[in-house]
Amino acid sequence: MMRRTSMLMTLITMGALLLAACGTATAPTAGDPAVGVATTAAEAPASSAEPVRLQFMGWGSPSEQEVFQTLIDKYKQDHPGVEIDYILVPPGEFLQKLTTLAAADELPDVFYMGSDWFSAWVTKDIMLPVEDYIDASDLERIWPRARDLYRYDGTTVGSGKVYALPKDLGPWVMVYNKDLFDKHGVAYPPSDGSWTWDQALDAWQKMTVQLPDGTYESYGVGDYSLEAAVWSNGADFLNADHNRVMVDDPKFSEALQFVRDLSCVHRVSPNQTERASLNTYEMWTKGMLGTHVMGPWDQPVFWDLPFNWDIAPFPSSPATGTPASWTGSMGFGVSAKTAHPEEAVELARYFSIDEGGQKTNYELGQAVPNLVEMAKGEFLEMEQSPASRQIFLDNIENWGRPTLGWYTSNDQWIDTMWQEMAPVWSCERSADEWGAEWAPKLTETLTREPQVPTILP
Repeated sequence: MMRRTSMLMTLITMGALLLAACGTATAPTAGDPAVGVATTAAEAPASSAEPVRLQFMGWGSPSEQEVFQTLIDKYKQDHPGVEIDYILVPPGEFLQKLTTLAAADELPDVFYMGSDWFSAWVTKDIMLPVEDYIDASDLERIWPRARDLYRYDGTTVGSGKVYALPKDLGPWVMVYNKDLFDKHGVAYPPSDGSWTWDQALDAWQKMTVQLPDGTYESYGVGDYSLEAAVWSNGADFLNADHNRVMVDDPKFSEALQFVRDLSCVHRVSPNQTERASLNTYEMWTKGMLGTHVMGPWDQPVFWDLPFNWDIAPFPSSPATGTPASWTGSMGFGVSAKTAHPEEAVELARYFSIDEGGQKTNYELGQAVPNLVEMAKGEFLEMEQSPASRQIFLDNIENWGRPTLGWYTSNDQWIDTMWQEMAPVWSCERSADEWGAEWAPKLTETLTREPQVPTILP
């Protein structure tokens, strides 16, 4: 159940220590053996002035790299005096690398910045307040919740100046194999969120086919978002004051048990042993799963799948009748010590706000547009799957929530929770037994240091 943000969280404590040494930043050199540099610039045109050279650091799948290479190439056509070095770092190493560069005074000009950890970077005075370089009217065009994830006044996240521009809002939704539903005579999940846990389980059971040798031809469900189950059941991971972990709440335990039992009891989802031989993403691409999980960034790969698919909200708990899920985000940060602040912010702005850049971004299947008008207009009119792409917007506007790390500046409790939950997923422990043991332990981990207050966007 790891998320791309959670892969980074284990590095935050180390990062905080290294950030204390930050000072004036200069660009990393191409000779650094730990950094893969793909220089996108062609030979600089003859000019009496030296071209501005910016370094942009991020990560991404081949499709995401293709998107940004295209964006960079188009940006350079409109800004002939600017050269860009595109630095790629594996996602699991990104925060460590960024932290190391900051400690060595070698931050790139523009870089990915997680909404979960940007406040700590602002506090260290190494983030440029990009709001000072952008027209207010531009910021007003962005999804408010995306923009406000990157506000910080030194005390409260969600208040103050904007210190990073959103790369995207990533609504996490359920994707389903229409061909497999058709094969087993199962009705598609409704788009209004009215598909209940019981209805979903019945559909998954019909699509789960075990062969005579004990292996499975197909499963009803691959991965399922625990956050979706917990929130839809009227529970949460933290209390309202964000100072107690609530994994012992009966409503939380009920949701966790529901997700656990999909593989441990009902056998409609592959168990841990089966996932070890073939992971659920591979199962999905092979057409073996009725439903799975996806974000907008999965579209380029999914467009090439040999079966028809669409998206829907996660099933709703009978306790609330309302779907839920998370809406993640990454941002574009700019070094406070960049030698070219106007050009660096303009590059981040192009990636985040520029209409041409956003159009290229969504047409290549990378993200939902940050521009609200574009997202509600031409984005919805795309002919490519998913046909029900309105579900992405419903998540953003109605039932999506920020990821867990956004609420607390100390995220060690999140990593510990996912790690220690392993006996539940392996069917060794029940949800309530596990929660009773780990609620106080996780709360102790959470409260070891004060939290930065947040305002829900």
